[in-house]
Parts: sequence; C-alpha cells; structure tokens
Amino acid sequence: MRFIRVGEPGAERPGVDVGDGRFVDVSDIVSDIDGAFLASGRIDEVRSVVAERIASGAIEELGGRRLGAPFARPHQILCIGLNYRDHAEETGQAVPEEPILFTKAPNTLIGPNDDVQIPRTSTKTDWEVELGIVIGSRASYLGSDAEAEECIAGYVTVNDVSERAFQIERGGQWSKGKSCPTFNPAGPYLVTPDEVDDVLDLRLWLEVDGVRKQDSSTAQMIFSPAFIVRYLSQFLTLEPGDLINTGTPPGVGMGFTPPQFLRGGEEIRLGIAGLGEQRQRVLA
Repeated sequence: MRFIRVGEPGAERPGVDVGDGRFVDVSDIVSDIDGAFLASGRIDEVRSVVAERIASGAIEELGGRRLGAPFARPHQILCIGLNYRDHAEETGQAVPEEPILFTKAPNTLIGPNDDVQIPRTSTKTDWEVELGIVIGSRASYLGSDAEAEECIAGYVTVNDVSERAFQIERGGQWSKGKSCPTFNPAGPYLVTPDEVDDVLDLRLWLEVDGVRKQDSSTAQMIFSPAFIVRYLSQFLTLEPGDLINTGTPPGVGMGFTPPQFLRGGEEIRLGIAGLGEQRQRVLA
C-alpha cells in the first residue's frame, strides 16, 4: 500500500493512495500513520478495508489538498553519511568502512511539497535526494539482514536538506547543519515493502529549476537498507515510526566546481522510482 496523510499541518488525515490523484480515507479506522499503528499488525486489515471501499466507490479526489509527510513525527531521525562511493569521492572524503551515523531533529519533518526555508545567516544550503526507511517494530541487536527486513514498515522519498557551513565549518557533529526547520521533506507516500520490487534497484533523481543535478540508483549504495537497520540496532533501539535517511548519490551543490548552493527563489523537484515525487519552493 501507499499510505498518505492529507490536510493542513497538525490536522492531517490518514489515507491510502489508489492512483490517478485519488485516495481512500481511512481516518475512521486508523487515528494516524504513526509508530503505534505501524507496530499494531493492522496493515492487512487496512488493506482489506481499502479494497472494499474501492469496490463500493468510496474514493476521494486529492484535488489541491496538501499532503503532509506520510507518517507522523517520528521518535528520531537517523541519517547515514557518505553511503554512495561516488558521493564520498566528490566531497573529497574517504569511502567509509562502516556506516557513518548522525541525527536530525524530528521537527524538521515536513510534507513533500511544503516550502523549504533558508536559515538565517545561511550561505551554503544544499539538497540531497535520499531513500528513507521507516521502522515498523522495535528493533535491538538484530542478528541478520532477514530480521532487519521484517522490521521495515516501508520506504519513502526524502530530501535531506543540509547547510554545509553549519555542518562542516562550525565545529562538532553534523547535526547542526541538518536540523534547521523544514530540512526534511518526506513523501508523498510511505510505500510498504511488498510494493517495492527491488529496493536496491530504484532510480533516484533531483532537479533545481529544471536542471538535473542528481541521477543515480540505489544499486550504488555501499550499505543496503537491511544492513543499515541491523547495524544501527547494535548501538541503539529503533522504535516504530523512526525514520532512517540512507545517504545521497553524487550531484549535491557542494560537489560542483564552483559549489552551487540554494539562495531562495528556486524550485526543487526530486523523486524515487515507485516512491513518488516531491516539489519544493525555496524561500529566502
């Protein structure tokens, strides 16, 4: 299924996208697409209800309604750095032998088409298309990639917006450059694993003002989603609803010569095959 959340910020209703700009409202049986729901084992129940409502014609048009992030604010957002070999090379850093972990504030999460705000004093705001993993059950000390896969509720398109001066030049850990307001657009869909043929063969791309900047495939990832989930579970407990951003391919602004950064007024479009597309205005 492709879960969505429809409505204004703080008032989103859960639904299931059925294609062609239509969806089935499930807010009468699901309070929200959150950790409690994802861990409840009720996805098959919702699938059955959706099938019944499609058959009876109980389908709504999205129209111009806003899409929120397709899952509620998570307990934590965990991020993997330099997970594409050629991205590590474009930034002049060594290819990691183990996943590089940093965190992102959970309140950075916004809808897929919401505006991205340039932070005050920013000079180096950058873009990053990424595959996101949403956790479906509590995970600690997982013993295999197969166990890790069982803990994944679904996948999502993410823009891991970053401020490079805050991240690299201001000392300490990367989180300073990752946690500014609006820095984690997610969606439009939370896609359950059964709808993804091969998570390691998904094309992902990003454009700024119609110019293609990133164009790659998850086949180029150094560490697979299952490995990442298993690896992280050795250090911390993953909770249902947690988001893991799995790294970006080459083509980020700081990788160009000279570097290219967002100043405000741009339009960003990005997408991952089967997981949907985003469109953001950048506000100075």
